Amino acid sequence: MALSMDKLMGIQQHTLGVRTQRAELIANNIANADTPGYKAKGLDFQQALQQAQRGMENHKMARTHEQHFSVEVKPQGTEKFRTPSQPDTGDGNTVDVQLEQNLYAQNALEYEMTMNFLDGRISGVKKALGGQGR
Repeated sequence: MALSMDKLMGIQQHTLGVRTQRAELIANNIANADTPGYKAKGLDFQQALQQAQRGMENHKMARTHEQHFSVEVKPQGTEKFRTPSQPDTGDGNTVDVQLEQNLYAQNALEYEMTMNFLDGRISGVKKALGGQGR
């Protein structure tokens, strides 16, 4: 019987990639908290997960020459501007640092939970392949 990594990892492998993308967006928002005119971005998690499951997480364009740049095209529609939760301070920046920090902490916990789940699945398969657990 062949071992399918998709069946072994399930949706969790895609979830991990989307949580990574979400962490990058939130960190970018925090880094630009004092940038005038910067608009906070969020991630439509369900849409990003569906696209990742269909294999559309990142598209890489083929390089036809070794001196060409590597280009990645992100799928459309997963990143969205966040609705401001605080009044405009006059500089056009919509980042709420406390909200972003809370979202980052929540995402970090969810990322760790996903990693723990995958670790458990992999440990179970290693035991089964090694004949342990009898």
